[in-house]
Amino acid sequence: MKTLHSLAIASASVLLLGAMTESASACGGTFCDTGPTAMPVDQSGENILFVMDGQNVEAHVQIQYQGVAERFAWVVPMPKVPTVSVGSQLLFQRMLQGTAPTYSFNTQSLCGNGGSGGSATGGFGGASGAAGAGGGPTVVFKETVGAFVVTVLQGGTAQEVSDWLSTNNYQSIPSATDILKDYVNQNYVFVAIKMTAGASVDEIHPLVFKYAGTEPCVPLKLTAVAATEDMGVRTFFLGDDRVVPTNYKHITLNPVRIDWNSFASNYMQSVSRGADSAVANGRAFVTEYAGSSAVVPPSTVYSSSWNSAAFTGLAPEKVIDELTNQNLAQCFNENICVFNHPLLQPLLDEYLPVPASMSAAKFYSCLSCNVGLIDQSAWDATKFAADFKSRIEDPGKHAQGLLQKWPYLTRMFTTISPLEMTEDPMFHPRPGLPPVQAFQVATRLTTCNGSSGMILPDSRQVALDGGQWPPWDSQMPWVESIEEYMPGAGKIVLVDNSAKIDSLLAAWNQSQGWPPPGAGGTAGAGAASGIGGSGNAGNGGNAGNGTGGSALDQTEPAGGGCGCSVPGRGGSLPLGLSALALGLIGLRRRSS
Repeated sequence: MKTLHSLAIASASVLLLGAMTESASACGGTFCDTGPTAMPVDQSGENILFVMDGQNVEAHVQIQYQGVAERFAWVVPMPKVPTVSVGSQLLFQRMLQGTAPTYSFNTQSLCGNGGSGGSATGGFGGASGAAGAGGGPTVVFKETVGAFVVTVLQGGTAQEVSDWLSTNNYQSIPSATDILKDYVNQNYVFVAIKMTAGASVDEIHPLVFKYAGTEPCVPLKLTAVAATEDMGVRTFFLGDDRVVPTNYKHITLNPVRIDWNSFASNYMQSVSRGADSAVANGRAFVTEYAGSSAVVPPSTVYSSSWNSAAFTGLAPEKVIDELTNQNLAQCFNENICVFNHPLLQPLLDEYLPVPASMSAAKFYSCLSCNVGLIDQSAWDATKFAADFKSRIEDPGKHAQGLLQKWPYLTRMFTTISPLEMTEDPMFHPRPGLPPVQAFQVATRLTTCNGSSGMILPDSRQVALDGGQWPPWDSQMPWVESIEEYMPGAGKIVLVDNSAKIDSLLAAWNQSQGWPPPGAGGTAGAGAASGIGGSGNAGNGGNAGNGTGGSALDQTEPAGGGCGCSVPGRGGSLPLGLSALALGLIGLRRRSS
């Protein structure tokens, strides 16, 4: 029996996935199993990676869930019967780190000799034809995939699929049957997923769905049954070219609206208000990064030193030594043990549990000293090696191969509320589009009389209001542009607010007596493209230019990562930023 720890993953969400090969929708839904009190699921964010090779779609979904493991339940409609395998948690963590939008600034003084007065950086921390009649759904296959039991259903009516879910302890959701009907009528299959008996929530890992098709699609329609307001949806794409939305709008945020002075503390609000602006109408994505996939070094998701075969037949007191040899564990003394993979601790919890009378670090730091305390009945070298291979070694090797094969990585983000989830967003590659920089650096200028302003990477200057960002009213747009990309057609610019932004900015600067003599008019070091923009990097507009900017990543840690350590257990190495901040913005349309 696996130990169920009190550790709660910080996201309180389950990510959903769907996909399509034709002009139809797809989505997934959470159906926490029934019981004395039905457990609601808060889907506060999705992270999905798509890889397309022209014949197949490979969708990697980072699953985030908080609750009782036995009551986890997830249903995913798909156009074809997929293969399902374990995904790499490290891949998601490295992608989130390497592509996180970052806003920072250097400081220069116009008083005296001028020059650089040091730097300041920061950010906030922060998924055809009618169905056959009667007979109910058929179980195509049922198998264990890592910590999950996966069942694929085919056929039957929407009501029969709903009845099967209820019979198998998936919570009954009244609105789900009507939504399921859309997929039943297209002969979609349903992938029903639960955790294996005795598994704990810290064993949750990404899943990979691979099926025949050419067009990725993020599920949102069925997601609405358990979604939160302004839920974050983040998509990644590995391929040869930049990817854009097909049936959703693409927005470029107004950089003047973003509070550079506080390191973009209003970023989530900017995305939410931008997506909800007129014309975008609640369904739009902003590009946060587009460029070389080398920002996620392949060596950070897999090492050739990982070797599951080394654990076969191994005595339990030798396990930490072998993990150390494979650069996956480090015990510095009896107070500190760290594990360099987020799924290692859950495996040790199952096969090498810490005795109640001892701290995890003290136990693991010298297993040979504590042989008498090892639970020999829990240790199974063959099963440990098999789980190590399926959950750590194989997913890592596959993730490394993807990064080595595909040269281009796109990251897009939006926030969306349940009432806006009426259409599932689709995407397609768009050769020839310029890159989008994630790292941006502005220059803050100060004068002898104490006034100050900011030169943005696009050369705009913004006078600060007593050292604070201007208190813009509703006239200042949240987006600079709104675009539409239709396959086989050119880009359509639906909204271009550049002139309006410049006019309002000029009036504000004039009221503040800015710029002062000697302020110049060119951008300081930084990237020349705003978040979601399409400019090229400016001078020094990358990481490591002396500013040390913190990634502005809206993510949730999963599986006990992100450098958190749990009392009584070994720690984990810092693996990324955390704390998703969702803006509390209503569903009403706002000014663009």
